[in-house]
Amino acid sequence: MDLKDKIIVTQGDITDIEVDAIVNAANTRLLLGSGVAGAIRRKGGDSIQKECDKIGSIPLGEAVVTGAGKLKAKFVIHAAGMHLGRSVCEESLREATNNSLLRADEKGVKTVALPAIGTGVGGFPLNRCAQVMIDIVVEYLKNEKTGIEKVYFVLFDMETYKVFNDYLRKVAL
Repeated sequence: MDLKDKIIVTQGDITDIEVDAIVNAANTRLLLGSGVAGAIRRKGGDSIQKECDKIGSIPLGEAVVTGAGKLKAKFVIHAAGMHLGRSVCEESLREATNNSLLRADEKGVKTVALPAIGTGVGGFPLNRCAQVMIDIVVEYLKNEKTGIEKVYFVLFDMETYKVFNDYLRKVAL
């Protein structure tokens, strides 16, 4: 399968997509507060936050997996792009994105959906986020050992969708 068939950019609510795993733009304390994390907690139910509480804090840039509660996905991959109350930096975004894909492979996930990590409360610039995340996904999917078949970027608003879609079309896949 061609790499460009493996990466899909779509606009919508990540909590509604039917994939094996969705990625949560998390903080290191795994508190599901606002933005994507808040939507996951509201729609998925309290079980997700309870699993996060059992895990406790994780290092910046790391990712952990919980169940997905009432969501259509089987798993939620919590990618710690920032410390609670702080902003996202490029290094933590790179590591969080890569570690999300590693956790997906560890769980045997075939389809995974990512949000624009860090562009909300994390304050990371949208254009740079698209470049960093898409570049990492493209590079990761070139690895023969990955079992991931499709990566969806599920972006909440039209502006974010356009930035990601435009960048994906620019990269020579």
